[in-house]
Amino acid sequence: MKSLFFMLFLSLACDQAYARQITAHEEDELGGLVIDQSISRFGYQFYFDFSQLWRDVPNTSGVNIIIKETVLPRAGTRLQVLMNRRVVYSTAMGRRGGSLDDRVETALFVVMDAMASERYQQRSPDLAESGW
Repeated sequence: MKSLFFMLFLSLACDQAYARQITAHEEDELGGLVIDQSISRFGYQFYFDFSQLWRDVPNTSGVNIIIKETVLPRAGTRLQVLMNRRVVYSTAMGRRGGSLDDRVETALFVVMDAMASERYQQRSPDLAESGW
């Protein structure tokens, strides 16, 4: 008798936990991903600052960002920000670095502008892809 009561209690508890888990997944929306492909400390700092600002941007689901850094011999590195596999921002960074705050904010605004224009093009069947 005790084992039957225990089994019934266990099955009810599992059903409630499963229902809470489903509800939690329906309420949580996963935003876009920011992937780090940096190789220097300046590139990593750019990625970190960008990802901190990216958290506050609304409606990022379905948008994937890659921060890619490429070495330029004798010149430093080139940072590119790719949105859904398309380059939307690129900047060169010297060996001594420099101010990253302006570059991070500029990259974020460029990405937000690219997101808005991409969504506008998806909703507007009257315009051709070239805009003419």
